[in-house]
Amino acid sequence: MALAASRLKALLSPVLHCKPTRLFARYNVAAKTAQLSKSGLRLYCVRMDSTGVLFRQLFEPESCTYTYLLADADTKEAVLIDPVLETVDRDLKLINELGLKLKVAANTHCHADHITGSGLLKQKVFGLKSAISKNSGATADIMLSDGDTISFGKHSLTVRETPGHTDGCVTYVTGDQSMAFTGDALLIRGCGRTDFQQGCSQKLYKSVHQRIFTLPGHCLLYPGHDYKGQTVSTVDEETKFNPRLTKPLDEFVKIMNNLNLPKPAKIGTVLFCSYCMNSRKYQ
Repeated sequence: MALAASRLKALLSPVLHCKPTRLFARYNVAAKTAQLSKSGLRLYCVRMDSTGVLFRQLFEPESCTYTYLLADADTKEAVLIDPVLETVDRDLKLINELGLKLKVAANTHCHADHITGSGLLKQKVFGLKSAISKNSGATADIMLSDGDTISFGKHSLTVRETPGHTDGCVTYVTGDQSMAFTGDALLIRGCGRTDFQQGCSQKLYKSVHQRIFTLPGHCLLYPGHDYKGQTVSTVDEETKFNPRLTKPLDEFVKIMNNLNLPKPAKIGTVLFCSYCMNSRKYQ
């Protein structure tokens, strides 16, 4: 136990000695994640990298939704992924405290369990652009296609279309492929449901295997939700331990067809409001 603790301290020393309020670039997540994986130790921390990305993972408890803030440490330009209406003021408070300039509010898809915060953010932040997939059925300032990029300072996120949970699902991947924001396509040891909102189990399986599992093994995967207190996984972990997506396609389809989950209680209201909040009325 003492040996494991000493190895862990050595690997994470750049993080342990940083002030938590200033998450600027000093930590090479790709190399350290690979070392942690080989050591058999499992620990996830706030992420910094050697190229100057500030990162925050934020949580909305009612829908168990994660919102992600990424910013360039030098220019302060920022992107907010999957903002939630109820936590807009909290997110803006953090953005202002850190001296950031919010450039884009990007959704991974049209959500069925909460109302996006994009519309309200656009009312509060001058010049803010909303972004969503062109296949989502919603309208935004930036209509995204596969391979498009969202830039913030000298950094960018690349769009990978990952339909299956909905037709308009996308995954956002950092330029160095050390982080991916998978929305509801891939969850930690799970995946998004496929029984409504144009869901298709075959499409989802193909999306995850061809567009997410092909990322580097050490790539950190940040989901749209988690209901068990987990915050992050890796490609290596999910390809080994995901109880659904490690199965052959036919078994995966059977699993998805037999989940028998109740529909979200507010699905009608939430989807209507989410489409409206992304619409040109708020642009």
